[in-house]
Amino acid sequence: MITPTLTIGGKAVPGARSFPVIDPARGTPFADSPGADESQVDDAVAAAQRAFGAWAALTQEQRRVVLTAAAATIQQSADDLAQLLTQEQGRPLARARDEVLGVPALLATTARFELRNELIREDARGRVELRRKPLGVVAAIATWNYPLMVAAGKIWPALLAGNTVVLKPSPYTPLSTLRLGELLRDTLPPGVLNVVAGGDDVGRRLTQHPDVRKISFTGSVPVGKKIMAAAASDLKRITLELGGNDPAIVLADADIPKVAKRLFWGAFANSGQICVAAKRVYVEERVFEPLVEALGSIARGVKVGSGFEPDVQLGPVNNRAQYDRVNELLESARKDGATFVTGGEPLAGDGYLIAPTLVTGISDGSRLVDEEQFGPALPIVPVRDAEDALERANATHFGLGGSIWTSDRERGVSLASRLECGTGWINQHGAFAFEAPFGGCKWSGVGYENGPIGLESFTEYQVISEAF
Repeated sequence: MITPTLTIGGKAVPGARSFPVIDPARGTPFADSPGADESQVDDAVAAAQRAFGAWAALTQEQRRVVLTAAAATIQQSADDLAQLLTQEQGRPLARARDEVLGVPALLATTARFELRNELIREDARGRVELRRKPLGVVAAIATWNYPLMVAAGKIWPALLAGNTVVLKPSPYTPLSTLRLGELLRDTLPPGVLNVVAGGDDVGRRLTQHPDVRKISFTGSVPVGKKIMAAAASDLKRITLELGGNDPAIVLADADIPKVAKRLFWGAFANSGQICVAAKRVYVEERVFEPLVEALGSIARGVKVGSGFEPDVQLGPVNNRAQYDRVNELLESARKDGATFVTGGEPLAGDGYLIAPTLVTGISDGSRLVDEEQFGPALPIVPVRDAEDALERANATHFGLGGSIWTSDRERGVSLASRLECGTGWINQHGAFAFEAPFGGCKWSGVGYENGPIGLESFTEYQVISEAF
């Protein structure tokens, strides 16, 4: 079993301590991960600061060549990384490999975007130009549900823009990210990318470090608020991609058999552990029963188990804390008088296994509807009409994504535009386009990732004004 090391300044550095990484399919430790102490965090930031000047001085094209070589290295190691990712995150092996291959694919898209200087004015009086410059050292903090893709969404644009990065993975899934750092040590110049693992103390030191100029964080709302407060002390730039409680609204004219399949996987892919998964469904009364029946039929045919087992479609919940939270919310729904169409109980055997659970008989005001469950449970609520559904969908602190399901495309687009969220989908849920910015409103985030806007978020403006 590989136990990757910290990567600081282009070198492998033993951790000051170690902590167990738990196999979610068994609920038992399978490896130790090295954890950094505060001095090692300081060393990583110092290495990034030293590397910044030379890296920023390269042209975009020169950085693009280096990063393309880095992406090729990852692609060549896809099978090994996928094995490690499945073991620590739990996702079925084929889906883990999809995530690994998404890392170079994201770079290929990001590398197409240019940071161009803009001529504002040039006349007899002089010339005024707007330039985009890198910020400096970026602290990138990733989460456990898609550890490699979330990290890639931060490191590729940050590095392409000329910044250097200190990357901290989640303590639940550190090994695949540390391995990523090891693979890139011989491709990237020393100090350009540093990877340090650990818990809250490592994250706290990183976000408070005076030499960090930007924090890019993906994770929970409470932690995001703490990071925003920490950044305020010296006005660090921030991008926060936080939680969601995404609504899906199914109208009476929807094609129910087609909707059911797409909506099911929009809710339950990665065992529901996706920030933009559909987490509550509002259905017009006329098609409520047919939709519940169709979703139930799919749920009962899904195989749940270890990501290494043949034909497994859904893996375990990643960690004990999240497993307990999902079960707590299901118990709360049970006390509220919910009907469990499918699931509702942990599956027998070792590991954090929960069958895909469909819940009816509850509505707004129940915790399973109002809170983000981030697991394989989906409440389905009947509504009078589209206006009733929109009012309920928007009555939340969250605003990450939402979807409209209808046979009337024009009406779907109109209703989606009224959802208070960062991305509105029509007849799909959770689809990503690397070219498009991704982010949320309200408590779901600050700023955007991906696309030209995501790339520009790792820069600051400078006006060059010249007199003739």
